Amino acid sequence: MAKSIVWTKRASASFNRVIAYLEKEWGEKVTKGFVQRTYTIIELLAQQPELGSLEVPDHNIRGFLITKHNRLFYRVTDGELILLNFYDTRSGKKRRRA
Repeated sequence: MAKSIVWTKRASASFNRVIAYLEKEWGEKVTKGFVQRTYTIIELLAQQPELGSLEVPDHNIRGFLITKHNRLFYRVTDGELILLNFYDTRSGKKRRRA
């Protein structure tokens, strides 16, 4: 059974920042492809949440690479897939916050 998907404020804000950057630098076609890929992956994770790698075991936080420059962090509960953050992998390790 698929888990319901919950977007945190941080996940929404970081996702919107990625979209704004892609629209500005790469155009509508690339942005649309990223959005479609992201939603496809989120739906897949709702079905099989263990696909992502376990990043912070103490807090049950997992990560999944959306593109080579964007990683999604999420947490799984009994009935929910909670999207925590979209992280730009080029930002450096010290900015990595799940």
